[in-house]
Amino acid sequence: MSAASPLLEVRDVKVYFPVKHGIFGAVRRWVKAVDGVSFELAAGETLGLVGESGCGKTTLGRALARLVPLTEGSIRLEGEDMAQWTGAQLRARRRKWQMIFQDPYNSLDPRMTVGHIIGEALEIHHLASDARERQARVRQLLESVGLDGAYAAFYPHEFSGGQRQRIGIARALAVDPKLIICDEPVSALDVSVQAQIINLLQDLQQERGVAYLFVAHDLAVVERISRRVMVMYLGKVVELGQAAAVVRTPRHPYTQALISAVPEIDDQSQRPRIVLSGELPSPIDPPSGCPFHPRCPVAEARCKLEVPLLREIVPGHWAACHLAGPASRAEA
Repeated sequence: MSAASPLLEVRDVKVYFPVKHGIFGAVRRWVKAVDGVSFELAAGETLGLVGESGCGKTTLGRALARLVPLTEGSIRLEGEDMAQWTGAQLRARRRKWQMIFQDPYNSLDPRMTVGHIIGEALEIHHLASDARERQARVRQLLESVGLDGAYAAFYPHEFSGGQRQRIGIARALAVDPKLIICDEPVSALDVSVQAQIINLLQDLQQERGVAYLFVAHDLAVVERISRRVMVMYLGKVVELGQAAAVVRTPRHPYTQALISAVPEIDDQSQRPRIVLSGELPSPIDPPSGCPFHPRCPVAEARCKLEVPLLREIVPGHWAACHLAGPASRAEA
């Protein structure tokens, strides 16, 4: 789906969590949090991942970071299967990817100074020869994210939310990763601070060539930072394409509904608001056929019976919808 020799190759990834019953904990059902996701990510690229709460986007990000186990599928980073790494082999390779968490308040250990939080990775991976070099690297990392190097002696509670997220970014950059998984890194911040963090991430990407998987629920934010956008619904990818194409000419009814909910600054906009009926179905017992059909305003009989494949509607633009075509309803 993307350029040859991708940095990251994800193939048919499934993450199921058991639902246990009875005193003996027998597994009778499964929560299908991620249900057969495939995509590629090029070096230095930003892929936005969007969807409403419960769609599986955060679970997918955590699976890619090896924080939750895979049920099925493969994740290859620079051609190597990440699922096969264990123990010392896994620890040594964790330098290749890092994660920025959503909550800047709980993602930093309050008992550690900023210098210790950032310098810990340098020590674990033997990236500094001695304490003096480690301290110098920490100061350099803080300055690279727009903070004073003297802040290394401070504790997390002494900083604002935006400053804490900058510290989290510095921590992720400490090991010079190839991939950073950004799990809604600006959703807990004020709008003005969000813009600053997004600008920082873009500047760092240009300087270092790092790739981002940018998880978010705000399509406006994702369009700004991403080259491509992937939309998830109930554990599955329903649309994937260039950011501008997905936002301006969405091919899947679910994406159309998400975009219609984004506030418009221009009062003259005539874009209709699409209000979905019902709630997100349970991932324990997903609907038959297309997972979106119970809420879809244009669903037909076929949609209830046949699972749509993720197919290329126009070059570079993929959608999992029986009714999607080169002339989408969004363009009509």
